Amino acid sequence: MVITAKQEALVVNSWNEMKDDAPTFALKFFLRLFEIIPSAAKRLAFVRDSTLPLEKNPKLKAHAMGVFVMTCEAATQLRKTGEVDVGANTSIQHLASVHFKAGSEVCTFGTIKEAVPYLWSEELKEAWSESYNHLVLAIKNEM
Repeated sequence: MVITAKQEALVVNSWNEMKDDAPTFALKFFLRLFEIIPSAAKRLAFVRDSTLPLEKNPKLKAHAMGVFVMTCEAATQLRKTGEVDVGANTSIQHLASVHFKAGSEVCTFGTIKEAVPYLWSEELKEAWSESYNHLVLAIKNEM
């Protein structure tokens, strides 16, 4: 798998367009994920133990934002660095044990398509797909 310069540019450009409204798109991503994998919501104590609607849960919003930003930022750096940087406070091993072993490897491009419909194309989908595949591979290699 190789991320081309053009794919990198598409991912970086679309992420730059999404950044300003990242909290909204991050929450939408998680709400969509919970629709696809309902058991995923039960894995998060701050969701499972809350009586708040998901859309109003501040801890879910913060978690969603952190995951979404980390994922998008890592995707934009793949070609330059050749590795996945998940930040100083998180290990790839931890991400793997929490997310991939839980079966949450589902990737939905609907959030990106909704965020930047004016940029959406098969090329953009393929660019994000390739980036996502690199992220998954890097995390699985650390398991």
